[in-house]
Amino acid sequence: MRTVLTPALWVLWIVLAGAGGAGFAERLAWGHRLASYSSYVPWGMWVAAYIYFIGLSAGAFLLSSLVYVFRVRALERVGPLSLFVAVVTLLVALLTIWFDIGHMERFWEVYARPNFHSMMAWMVWLYTAYFLLLVAELSLALRRNRRRLTPDQLARDDRLIQILGTIGVPLAIAFHGGVGALFATVIARDLWHSPVYPLIFLTGALLTGGALITVATVTLWPERGRGWQDLVQYLSRIVLALLGVDVLLEWAEYSIPMWYGVGPVYSRLMYVLFGPFWYVYWVVHILLGVVVPAVLLWRGGTPWRVGTASALIAVTYFAERLNLVIPGLVFPQLEGLESAYVTARLTYSYVPSLFEWQVVAGVVALGAALFYLGYRYLPLVTPQGTAKEVA
Repeated sequence: MRTVLTPALWVLWIVLAGAGGAGFAERLAWGHRLASYSSYVPWGMWVAAYIYFIGLSAGAFLLSSLVYVFRVRALERVGPLSLFVAVVTLLVALLTIWFDIGHMERFWEVYARPNFHSMMAWMVWLYTAYFLLLVAELSLALRRNRRRLTPDQLARDDRLIQILGTIGVPLAIAFHGGVGALFATVIARDLWHSPVYPLIFLTGALLTGGALITVATVTLWPERGRGWQDLVQYLSRIVLALLGVDVLLEWAEYSIPMWYGVGPVYSRLMYVLFGPFWYVYWVVHILLGVVVPAVLLWRGGTPWRVGTASALIAVTYFAERLNLVIPGLVFPQLEGLESAYVTARLTYSYVPSLFEWQVVAGVVALGAALFYLGYRYLPLVTPQGTAKEVA
């Protein structure tokens, strides 16, 4: 398959890889010393990046399930691509959270010495099962594109892929809804302690995963005929519908606690809306991530307009994850606690350091490299004529 990578994208990747390589080296050499979080704010940018990437993976997989489980023929040709994106973004997410843990070398103990009452332990086990299922399903999907199979072999592979996809749907819902539940069960954090969080995580995953697959289809698809244009328009309608559902749930999340203007959650949400980082919500998330994409998708038109809207959604949704993680941590649980002891590591203020940005840049560069290699050397796009085109 031919690529459409431009020199500017290569330069961008080199910059990200260089910054990320330095960040990886600093993390391995110095641990967390260069990070801006503290004893009061133990989670920061890396946790936000982790739930962002894991949402991309779950969303891409659930989009593939429309093909392999629910037999939506209009999306048949993006099935293998969706599965591969789910694998890459899962690896990127796990790498990000691996850098965040204190003792990186002890990750294996969750298998060797399990705590069955730990929500995080259940997340790791679900991720492991999900990864194995993804690899098996992707292998079957790629085999259909790599060589011509007999009708009996096709029928057998179809059954196996459908079985794996059927198992994977509740698994993906469980692990990403479980990430939302992990936040929601932290009763000490008022902003997170909400039963709507698992649903918000799922809709966000579907939205960002669908948007990312749409961007890949617009920019990297090897054919530019009528079938490609119809496929892009079909994906654009899915992304627009998911954007509407996500905005509706966000309205419920914000409007109910703020109705009477009292309570601890109200102050947290006011911090998000009108605090020192108000532009993260209003400019990055709402303007660039909701309003502009909604206008572009509602008007329809060229695939490049759809691709631009989807790219804005996929990238700017990271701001929503930042606004989920950080405001829940920067308020003391006891009034006056912030002034009881005053040291550099006992503070409620948090701004991601350059070091934290470098590590995120590195995992993005690594994910981009893995995707590029897969795009070049794996048959991720169903050859013309083996899949039913959109009517």
